[in-house]
Amino acid sequence: MNQRFQLAAFLMICCLSVKIVTAQKAQKQLAVIAYYAGDSVQIDNFDINKITHVIFSFCHLKGNRLSVANARDTATIKKLVSKKQENPSLKVMLSLGGWGGCKECSAVFNTKDGRKEFAASVKELLDYFQADGIDLDWEYPAIEGFPGHQYLPADKTNFTALVKQLRKKLGKHKLISFAAGGFSKYLENSIEWKKVLRKADFVNLMTYDLISGFSKVTGHHTPLYSTSSQVESIDHAVTYLTSIGISPHKLAIGAAFYGRVFDSVANINNGLYQPARFKAYVPSKLFPDVLSTDKGFVYYWDDEAKAPYCYNPVSGTFATFDNTRSMALKTKYAIDKKLYGIMFWQLTEDTLPGGVLLTTIDEVRNGKITAE
Repeated sequence: MNQRFQLAAFLMICCLSVKIVTAQKAQKQLAVIAYYAGDSVQIDNFDINKITHVIFSFCHLKGNRLSVANARDTATIKKLVSKKQENPSLKVMLSLGGWGGCKECSAVFNTKDGRKEFAASVKELLDYFQADGIDLDWEYPAIEGFPGHQYLPADKTNFTALVKQLRKKLGKHKLISFAAGGFSKYLENSIEWKKVLRKADFVNLMTYDLISGFSKVTGHHTPLYSTSSQVESIDHAVTYLTSIGISPHKLAIGAAFYGRVFDSVANINNGLYQPARFKAYVPSKLFPDVLSTDKGFVYYWDDEAKAPYCYNPVSGTFATFDNTRSMALKTKYAIDKKLYGIMFWQLTEDTLPGGVLLTTIDEVRNGKITAE
């Protein structure tokens, strides 16, 4: 009887050990994807071993070809690639476009020749820089994005054709990703999800700016969960995509290293969900100066959205952002949901030294801290 008990106890310990190792492996495999809009020097402020993918932002179209704008950008890309010496598993990607940076995308990708020439130029640049892949940040196919930029119903199928052409030209070893709006109109109208993600490695869900510079009411611009007053959220986007058959392991959720500030906000509900006027985009590193308690800001936590915000009742100023608590919860969510990763815009806006928000992601990913 004693031997049976000892054997059973031993087997239970073995099973528990396997589960712990599996969980730790899943955490460490979570991709940490940094969009990078800095120069060749700023990257040295951060521990590159806390990042799995860095995406240079941005390249643009020159005619039908992917183009690096100037010598400064060339130097930055080369510096990012050199960081592989410190982190051999680091993936360096080039991103096309960005907000306001894809004016000609609809026209260029509307033709087979345009798509072929673009794909060939992507391969040339990746080979030249010895980079690992391309990220498409077209805002947005088939729906209105940057004011005045062309968008057509055909963009939806043309985007699929573009990704197929890129895969054909780049082969199976180069990475292909794209930045996707995290809001319902984009999710439902811009992408042929199953067709695109058969060829693309992952999608960077821009689950930030869900309250944006165009919004006339305050709210959370990057909440983890929907609330009774705001549908758009990380969980809403992930739930929608998985409900239509997209693998969670193709999804990277977005976090924000910046806040959005609104003024003319009435002192009702601490400024949350009130009529307002957009005022400013503020990098996280400037919060101690711009949104300080000394200047009258009071900080709050919305436990329904799992999101922070602050409000100044004297000036009627409201701000929505990520902090270490929400960042930890987002990282845990990505691990628990077995997502591809967590990405953020953008690295140089993190608080120095070292990057407070990046460090939070890293510590949750490696089991050093827990999210609460």
